[in-house]
Amino acid sequence: MDIINKFTNAFWSTHIWLPPNTTWADIAPGSRPDVVHADYRDLIWPIPLAAVVMLVRYTLERFWISPIGKSLGIRSSRPKKAANVPTLESAYAKSSHLDHKCLAPLAKQTDMTERQIERWWRLRRAQDKPSTLVKFCENTWRCIYYLYSFIFGVIVLWDKPWFWDVKSCWYGYPHQSVSNDIWWYYMISMSFYWSLTATQFFDVKRKDFWQMFIHHMVTLLLMSLSWVCNLHRVGSLVLVVHDCADIFLEAAKLTKYANYQKVCDAIFAIFTVVWIVTRLGFYPRIIYSSSVEAPQILPMFPAYYIFNSLLLMLLVLHIIWTYMILKIVVDSLQKGLMSGDIRSSDSEDLTDSSGNVRVANGSTRTKPKSGNSALTATTAGGGVAQRKRGGNTSNNHTGDATTAAK
Repeated sequence: MDIINKFTNAFWSTHIWLPPNTTWADIAPGSRPDVVHADYRDLIWPIPLAAVVMLVRYTLERFWISPIGKSLGIRSSRPKKAANVPTLESAYAKSSHLDHKCLAPLAKQTDMTERQIERWWRLRRAQDKPSTLVKFCENTWRCIYYLYSFIFGVIVLWDKPWFWDVKSCWYGYPHQSVSNDIWWYYMISMSFYWSLTATQFFDVKRKDFWQMFIHHMVTLLLMSLSWVCNLHRVGSLVLVVHDCADIFLEAAKLTKYANYQKVCDAIFAIFTVVWIVTRLGFYPRIIYSSSVEAPQILPMFPAYYIFNSLLLMLLVLHIIWTYMILKIVVDSLQKGLMSGDIRSSDSEDLTDSSGNVRVANGSTRTKPKSGNSALTATTAGGGVAQRKRGGNTSNNHTGDATTAAK
């Protein structure tokens, strides 16, 4: 027990987390009659609130979003099930990607031809993929939340001085009051990320599953530490800046599922502009204030450098992600895909290299082993994480950009 106490005291040292000559007692709730300090005990509230968020999501998806999707003609059925072959099921459980070196041994064990095994494998992989309606519901829910969060954030911050002058984030720190609306903004945002952490195990499985899981946990950690250290002003600014672009990204994806191609392209174009304005315009202004203006107003302390370094790392990621998003747009325009047919989905919708793909004119052809590289954008650290994958030239740029993130 003594070791735990020593570690706790060392970790929460005031020399690390607070400005000079400031103690935890100085920023404890009730320590000053004129200031309502953040209470670290409130961080327990987002966990039960996450259950409420999941209940709201289930209700909306079941009774509103799903019926709308069906009325739009979005497919809710899954592909034909593969035959029950225990030997192949055992091999598939080890890896969902077919190793062609194992084809001959599997053929001997199952008394099937290699072509039949390949066909079974494609059916089995398709069987694990969710229906288009499930993905439509998931993205619609995210779009609704980001829209609400951004609007609520703007309403909350509209009358706050730091919304118009970032330097106000540092005046009077750490003795800055937490108003009721800021409290709710923080708690609901954290509850959303707690709900994502839980539902991620039941939602559409993506190739970046663990990256996104780590992203959600890091986001919760940063929000919690900023709350404990009374850095809620700059934290609220970072939240509202990152919610804006995600609205249009999720909207573009759900219109793609509904086969509104022109609307999808238009929304993706808006997303690109909003992304650049918010992530490379407004966000760097916050970074400038935390890096240049804050040291002129506050005495520096170790936690400041920790938080600021993380904000700078996120800016670097934004620059990389912006380059990749623009590359998707340029490649799409050059290949005439902005008005072309959509045959791709999210990152989890990968077809087997030996399968056939449908092209715009309705005919089929064998998919080449390597096509033009498509860049998949996924949320990470408050934004989008990118990875390259081989793809068909008929893949749509909107299907290659998927969120997460904050």
